[in-house]
Amino acid sequence: MNPSCNLFLVGPTGAGKTSIGRQLAARYAMPFLDLDQEIERLTGVSVGTIFDIEGENGFRRREHAILDECSRRHGVLLASGAGVVLDPANRRHLAERGYVVWLQATVPLQLQRLAHDTTRPLLADADRHRKLEAMAIARTALYEGIADLIIPPGGEHEGVVAASERCIALIDQHWNRQAA
Repeated sequence: MNPSCNLFLVGPTGAGKTSIGRQLAARYAMPFLDLDQEIERLTGVSVGTIFDIEGENGFRRREHAILDECSRRHGVLLASGAGVVLDPANRRHLAERGYVVWLQATVPLQLQRLAHDTTRPLLADADRHRKLEAMAIARTALYEGIADLIIPPGGEHEGVVAASERCIALIDQHWNRQAA
């Protein structure tokens, strides 16, 4: 058990980090931060625009700097980007500064949830299934390596409220929340 005043959500694209994160933040009376939204707020442009101008490497540099700043705060719930775990320093920051919850999602569930989403630069691929599988292969062990708690995927028809309630029940059993 990792005692912490912070709660950090990690997991693949489409796992529900933002939607569930908002519900958890309300439940635990914590400020909610979405890392991609923080990047957009601080840069003044979309993640897609950063990818277009600076490429993935430029985005990852910005992501690292903003994660470092956000994860130093106390008493926050942070929904990370799916690829944040690719950087060893980011994994260290997450593991050392918060209680890390890995929201799992199967590739079919991701495809269902992301069917109409055109805003994610790494999914601008004709074969999304292949791309999501490749990302899962590259990232699954990294999520597992820092997770204090693993939340298995729910059913394909599970809504945000039901998924959040399931997460809350597990988090309440396992998180040793420290005062901020």
